[in-house]
Amino acid sequence: MTTVDVVVVGAGPVGLTAALLLARRGVTCLVLERHPEPYPLPRAVHLDGEVVRILQEAGVADGFRGISRPMPGLRLLDGGLRTLAEFRRDDPIGFSGHPRASMFDQPDLEALLVAAAEESPHITTCRGAEVTGVAHLPAGAVVSYERGGRRYQVQAAAVLGCDGAGSTVRAALDFGLRDLGFTEPWLVVDVRSPEPLPMWEGVHQVCDPRRAATFMHLVGDRYRWEFRVLDTDDIAELTTPAGVARLLSPWFGDHALAEAELVRTTTYTFQAKVAERWRERRVFLLGDAAHQTPPFVGQGLGSGLRDAHNLVWKLALVLRDEAPDQLLDTYQAEREPHTVRLIRQAIVVGWALTGGSGRTAVLRREIVRRLSRLPGVDRFALSAESPRLRLRRGGSPLVGRLCPQPPAGDGQWFDDTLGDGFALLTMDPIARHPHGLTVVPVERYSVLGEWLTGARVRAVLVRPDRVICAAARTCTERGTPA
Repeated sequence: MTTVDVVVVGAGPVGLTAALLLARRGVTCLVLERHPEPYPLPRAVHLDGEVVRILQEAGVADGFRGISRPMPGLRLLDGGLRTLAEFRRDDPIGFSGHPRASMFDQPDLEALLVAAAEESPHITTCRGAEVTGVAHLPAGAVVSYERGGRRYQVQAAAVLGCDGAGSTVRAALDFGLRDLGFTEPWLVVDVRSPEPLPMWEGVHQVCDPRRAATFMHLVGDRYRWEFRVLDTDDIAELTTPAGVARLLSPWFGDHALAEAELVRTTTYTFQAKVAERWRERRVFLLGDAAHQTPPFVGQGLGSGLRDAHNLVWKLALVLRDEAPDQLLDTYQAEREPHTVRLIRQAIVVGWALTGGSGRTAVLRREIVRRLSRLPGVDRFALSAESPRLRLRRGGSPLVGRLCPQPPAGDGQWFDDTLGDGFALLTMDPIARHPHGLTVVPVERYSVLGEWLTGARVRAVLVRPDRVICAAARTCTERGTPA
């Protein structure tokens, strides 16, 4: 039996990012993936700036910039594709130092992550490996898997189940799913067009209960449409080339559609579910294995990457005996309320934009037109800031929120200054630097200084995942917020 620090089940973006974040901290990982090759078809297409910041820590932000493009906003349309309202992003770079929203193609992202994992001496990826069991040990677990007709076992100090909505790890733990009350079938159509389509570069949402739809330019020659499947639809007919052509005809002339390549046509059932438990001893669930969400606020993949970012630094501390095992209890305690809030937000947004009857659509059209004229509505509609984490230590409204990442220049990132541990940002000089704590002086009239002053504090303590865990109006001599 082989031994490794952590076994990661699933080599999708969540599993590979978790492995890269662990490797950054010197933790050895074995990544087990049942598919022999990376999944070639597009799935996730959107990440916000906070999540790209996680990719930055994983070492692939520069590569991601090359395969993505900033998404400039949202346009709401009626059933005749007439614009009801348009919300534009005027600021190219957001709070986290990256575009507030980026469009990409998931196979491109996975290729970046695979290449980074192959370069890491701490990561071994084993494809074509079907996990058959997970058994607990006093200080870890044993994972059984089959590959090439042979059976293997590997012992690890921890196991991360990043193996999707049909998670084998979740099934092995016998964790149930809590239904948050949303189930809708949608048809997803991915297209490559040799000629650029004459459309705005933002996301388009068709607010029509007769056939709600979303369409967007991804990157390059790739485009996506999503259509709600109606009770009266014949799925077999709807997914034929003729059925897809009929759905796409409002956007294409017959000639242009004939030249386009249908990359994928498939139906998904969008659901809102959360695992009842995300951890048993040293086995954890992340991403779709722990939660599934409707796509209306574009946080499906982002939530999984946030899971990895929240868990990895805690797990690394525990594995190095620098923190008690109880620290791992905060993973679900912090992530579940945050995730559920985003899922409920997606449900509300989905209904507000696409639900109801014909009478509702008429009322919605008038409400949208009036709201779009109000000052500040565009910022609200395009807000990419995630909900505040509920930390045990309250006080300042900054606690539970991310620290900003101002531009550092010369190809550097401000997060590199913070390091991989805890960091103290302070406007007050301190006499001693506590062991293991990075101290970052903040100038009064800098971006960070104005941010602290605006929150009426002079110092914040930042966790390794860049979440503020304490804030103070002054610093003590010992270097921690008072």
